Amino acid sequence: MSKAPKIERILLKLSGEALAGDRGYGIEATVLEYIAEEIQSVLELGVDVGIVVGGGNIFRGVQGSEKGMDRSTGDYMGMLATVINGLAMQDALERMGIQTRVQSAIRIEQVVEPYIRRKATRHLEKDRVVIFAGGIGNPFFSTDTAASLRAMEIDADLLVMAKKGVDGVYDSDPKTNKDAKKYDELNYMEVLNKKLKVMDATAVSLCMDNKVAMVVYDMNEKGALKKIVEGVKIGTSVHN
Repeated sequence: MSKAPKIERILLKLSGEALAGDRGYGIEATVLEYIAEEIQSVLELGVDVGIVVGGGNIFRGVQGSEKGMDRSTGDYMGMLATVINGLAMQDALERMGIQTRVQSAIRIEQVVEPYIRRKATRHLEKDRVVIFAGGIGNPFFSTDTAASLRAMEIDADLLVMAKKGVDGVYDSDPKTNKDAKKYDELNYMEVLNKKLKVMDATAVSLCMDNKVAMVVYDMNEKGALKKIVEGVKIGTSVHN
């Protein structure tokens, strides 16, 4: 049996809702601490960690547009929400002694660094966690797309999609359909053809075209992130 290739760098995608805990909105301190501990366990293996955070626990641009708000305005508000989440995650990591940098695709130099790919890579080489906020800096693109793009830009070996309470990809919502079928492995074309809700189609196409390997798992499963990096089969693997 061939040995799985060694994982040296990952891009972890965290949704904003994941940071809210059971409340569904805002930021839950205990959740931040838990995620920080999971990340620390991976850093101890010598793996570089980049993070893309969403902002849905504070504001989602799509929700604003559904209520009559200009879509671009709503998306920019959502980008600012991801910066807030990025700062909260940075604080949780640094309280554990983990050096962290937040880089934003929209410029807020008094608060966070601007996103510069070479600088981000250098931070990772120095064993710092880099949190990528602000999406890709443009409206009409999701943080899923940002995660795919940043994974490619930092040459991540694996894109890890952390889901809240769902342990992989299913053919329908397992929270509402008890007969939902879980996939252990998928290719990107299947995700597109079956319209599976892994991430939006733009992000899936980016991963497919650039051969980015991805794992979707339940972030509530303690120790799962470390096991994924160690090569244990958890969640759903998505690749070409």
